[in-house]
Amino acid sequence: NKLVILHSDASHATLSPMDVYKEAEQLAKVPMLAGLKPSKLKLLTFTSELVTLEPGQILFHRGEPSDCTFVIMQGMAEVLATGQDGRPLVVLNLGIHELIGEMGAITNAPRIASVRAANQLLVLRIERDTFLGLLSENSDVALDVMQQLTNKLAKSHAQAEQLEIAL
Repeated sequence: NKLVILHSDASHATLSPMDVYKEAEQLAKVPMLAGLKPSKLKLLTFTSELVTLEPGQILFHRGEPSDCTFVIMQGMAEVLATGQDGRPLVVLNLGIHELIGEMGAITNAPRIASVRAANQLLVLRIERDTFLGLLSENSDVALDVMQQLTNKLAKSHAQAEQLEIAL
């Protein structure tokens, strides 16, 4: 299995290949993946990697290529924008079993935001082609991704309204 450096800030992140049988059982608990056959879950674990980040570590930066997507297995992630003062501003918090980076993976566009670990974060890194294959071959997975995207848009809109009121 390969070691992948996500970018310079994540060079201290721990990347590890997944134990196929154990991790397939873990993935079956993720609502988005729960309907997949055991053989598909094993294939997904074989082609994916677990990434561990410490609090404050950056998973990826805005503008980087969207070559993969992530599923949060443990911990919380913060989606960041740049505030008027130039400092990072948390615009969205994501938790267990939520997706990160799916918009860019679907559209093949650069990352639209930076993401950092709010606490110790364990994510499953899924290559873009594998993720797109999951969507095209499994309507339940595609529907779940659409629901997650819709929920994120609603949360982001509410957060933007809160920021406008605060200003």
